Amino acid sequence: MASSKVEETTEEEEHIARLESGVTATSQSRHIKGLCASSAVVTTAQKVVAELIGTYFVIFAGCGSVAVNKLYGGTVTFPGVCVTWGLIVMVMIYTVGHVSGAHFNPAVTLTFAIFRRFPWKDVPLYIIAQLMGSILASCTLASMFDVTKEAYFGTLPVGSNRQSLAIEIVISFLLMFVISGASTDNRAVGDMGGLAVGMTIMLNVFVAGPISGASMNPARSIGPGIVKHEFRGVWVYIVGPIIGMVAGGFVYNLIRFTNKPISELARTGSFLGPKSKDDSG
Repeated sequence: MASSKVEETTEEEEHIARLESGVTATSQSRHIKGLCASSAVVTTAQKVVAELIGTYFVIFAGCGSVAVNKLYGGTVTFPGVCVTWGLIVMVMIYTVGHVSGAHFNPAVTLTFAIFRRFPWKDVPLYIIAQLMGSILASCTLASMFDVTKEAYFGTLPVGSNRQSLAIEIVISFLLMFVISGASTDNRAVGDMGGLAVGMTIMLNVFVAGPISGASMNPARSIGPGIVKHEFRGVWVYIVGPIIGMVAGGFVYNLIRFTNKPISELARTGSFLGPKSKDDSG
């Protein structure tokens, strides 16, 4: 009888120990999952903030050069405006490209997502951040300068909407074509993506600036439009860049030739080159 009671007590203790062990394991598992979820949220928040700040300064410097040039008798000059756009994009790519990928452009974000180089779940957050950055920068410029109708720093078609739409598609195609080569192909010269993209934007502004304003970026046109209540032809700067960007990304993928699968060449949509020589292909 005594030995039977001892065995029953031992079995109960072992059962309780197993239960406690299971509860502890479950708690630890939940804790680990909670930490992973928190880490993912923090990382996403950092990327979104980087996109907002980057877009803010791109619009502030680029549109600011347009406003100053119009308000102060052409002191910046048209070539100066072109160089400013190219330089600010290049600078911000090298500043936050390793954090967020440095899109600064809803059309770029959408194109990366379409070609599976950016997660769809982050697309709305990025686009909201880009639009907010543009709106905040436009508000800053509007509060700093007495922006008249003639000194509007947004984009308006100089000729017909059809002409501006056509040129926006072409220059956006070129921009995304360069971005695809510089940021999604490991055979490209690493760390030169920011320079290539900045130079492309500068060249596009030289060619298309007098015609359409060379937006290439829905956020660049929507932000000033909202702040200054100017929406003439705004659809051109939404439809044109999206069509051009998607077409540019598609064509680059068609001409890509390598003995590696595309999945090994993708870099998650960053303008910066590979981090190590082992990544080159």
